[in-house]
Amino acid sequence: MDGVLSQKEINALLSEPGAEAGDSDNLSETEKDAIGEISNISMGTAATTLFSLVNRKVEISTPVVSYATWDDIVEQYEKPCVFIRIAYTVGLDGSNLLVLKEKDVKVITDLMMGGDGTNTDGEISELHLSAISEAMNQMMGSAATSLSSMLNKKIDISPPNATLIDLTENVDESLIDEFLTSRFVKI
Repeated sequence: MDGVLSQKEINALLSEPGAEAGDSDNLSETEKDAIGEISNISMGTAATTLFSLVNRKVEISTPVVSYATWDDIVEQYEKPCVFIRIAYTVGLDGSNLLVLKEKDVKVITDLMMGGDGTNTDGEISELHLSAISEAMNQMMGSAATSLSSMLNKKIDISPPNATLIDLTENVDESLIDEFLTSRFVKI
């Protein structure tokens, strides 16, 4: 074994249609562990990139792989929050969606601008959305590079799309990303 996953194996892990997995509706514990480890490596690289942007220690937790639905997201996240979406354009089929608290976006933006992270008054502005998009772009760019090395294939990503969403209102989740309209893997 050379440590490189084939597209067939990736499809099986992600339970894509046509994937060869025992039960296409559920991931086995081994598959969850594999996806968790891939995410851990990718997000470790992304955290290092964020450290360089904010000049502050960035820690990540151990990944927890589960299934979720849009209703789960609405219940679990602070309102309003910022959704930043980056899709894979080459090498993988899927998207990454980062959900951040409004205050966290303001802190990260202030740190990126050379502040101390305390200038968080006021509403989320285009400046905040632009800054957090750039942070996500750099983080996911480095994560894509790690994935590319791990999978031994070219992986490219789309430009980020950041949106402030008030989850107390009715939101058409398909406008954020089509995968949110059905059950998906949440890490």
